[in-house]
Amino acid sequence: QVQLVESGGGLVQPGGSLRLSCAASRSIFTFNAMNWYRQAPGRERELVAGSTSGGSTHYADSVKGRFTISRDNAKNVVYLQMNSLKPEDTAVYYCNVVTPFSFWGQGTQVTVSS
Repeated sequence: QVQLVESGGGLVQPGGSLRLSCAASRSIFTFNAMNWYRQAPGRERELVAGSTSGGSTHYADSVKGRFTISRDNAKNVVYLQMNSLKPEDTAVYYCNVVTPFSFWGQGTQVTVSS
């Protein structure tokens, strides 16, 4: 079992930045993958960014160049740095890990609005 706790969401103006954190209840060093998903009202959950144990990262086209995923193995935390935020980034953001079993956090709301 892995418990995940997200934090860092909130209300931000367009063009602003936020950093989301996902703290895991145990070592993330051997996790196959750590991902960030988001779900906007009325839409399906979508993969935003992912990080594999081998160090590779991948991003949805809509966030490339604006979002950065990173992990701190010593602190068992994965981050999502979000810059140049747009109103269409508004969603609940979820942390997901694959151990290879899949675990989810409870989500954190990000609202981009003036």
